[in-house]
Amino acid sequence: MTLFTTGNTRFTRTLLASSLILSAFSFNASATSPAHPSGVNQNMISAQMYTANDYSTTKETKMFPAPQTGQVQHILTLPKLENEADYRVEIQIGQTKMVDCNKHGLNGELKQHSVKGWGYNYYQVDSISEGPSTMMACFDQAKTEKFLPIRDDLMLKYDSRLPKVFYLPENTQVRYRVWKVESPFSYSGEAAK
Repeated sequence: MTLFTTGNTRFTRTLLASSLILSAFSFNASATSPAHPSGVNQNMISAQMYTANDYSTTKETKMFPAPQTGQVQHILTLPKLENEADYRVEIQIGQTKMVDCNKHGLNGELKQHSVKGWGYNYYQVDSISEGPSTMMACFDQAKTEKFLPIRDDLMLKYDSRLPKVFYLPENTQVRYRVWKVESPFSYSGEAAK
């Protein structure tokens, strides 16, 4: 009878330890940050696209040039937020392509221009071409659809007063997301007295 009780105690301890470990892993796996109350984790930026054929101006974009033939004007409109200095908008420009198991890239140069007489910035990529790629043997693996960015990426201050305007070749996308500062500034050196 003592052997059965000792075995039962070992089984109980093992079961208890296993369930604690399992619950710890389960908790870590399901722990995620809640959505930000301002809706930053939501798709809050509105995007519009115009070609040379369907271009129309709005009050907010009338000062920007019309897209040329073969170009698409992408306009990102940001909603007003409190403490906009705490936010940044990350921009990646690229194309969605069918690729194999290799790492692929695209070549293109992102240029910043200014609207004459207004001082407002806009961005332009004149052409995008195939870039570097690894050369692994993929055998018979199926190709998958993947967004491939050009090497130039952009981190802009969040400013809802003006839209972010891009002129890109046809079949090119702007990928964007909003970042929020969560930590206070730290200092190097001694503080002023």
